[in-house]
Amino acid sequence: MLGGRRGAVDATAPPVAFAVGWLATGHSLLGGVAAAVLAGTAVALWRLRRGHRPRSVLIGLLAVSVAALIALRTGRAADFFLVQVVSNAASALAWIVSVVVRWPLLGVLVGVALRQRGRWRRDPALLRAYARGSWVWAATYVLRVAVFVPLYLGDQVVALVVARVALSWPLVAAALAGSWVVVRRSLPAGHPGLRHPVTAPRT
Repeated sequence: MLGGRRGAVDATAPPVAFAVGWLATGHSLLGGVAAAVLAGTAVALWRLRRGHRPRSVLIGLLAVSVAALIALRTGRAADFFLVQVVSNAASALAWIVSVVVRWPLLGVLVGVALRQRGRWRRDPALLRAYARGSWVWAATYVLRVAVFVPLYLGDQVVALVVARVALSWPLVAAALAGSWVVVRRSLPAGHPGLRHPVTAPRT
């Protein structure tokens, strides 16, 4: 659903390379960007050789390229992480709105994975459980924004990289475990579980 640890490693390799290149060349923006693009290209080629879908691989490389272009355009190293900051803010908003409009994203994702379409929404207990579980995921994005924004505004390039790595797959793993516990505890006793929504027959 989320790319797992491999996806998180792929996503963090270019920012780490950017920081290493930036530091190794005496805070040269060009050096950092070159290192990041090379790392992103290497990851993309490795993924293609392993048979991964070209579209997902190219999307990852495009994200690195956009981040590099933004930094080169502004001349500010911290702007390499602007896409990350904005995407996490947008994700936090999306998860929160999904709960408010009663289409919790956790339910949407699990429903797609279990091929349930919208049947889970006709089960009030599941709908409530997925809404509560979605708050766990919303909190992870809010946490990232709360950490990234002050570092971004303060031009803390190395700290941004450290934060990005620390808040990647370890945080995703914690969210998976936490949301699972929340969903299971939110279901009433005797509920058959996620695979078996209890829906009233249509009249």
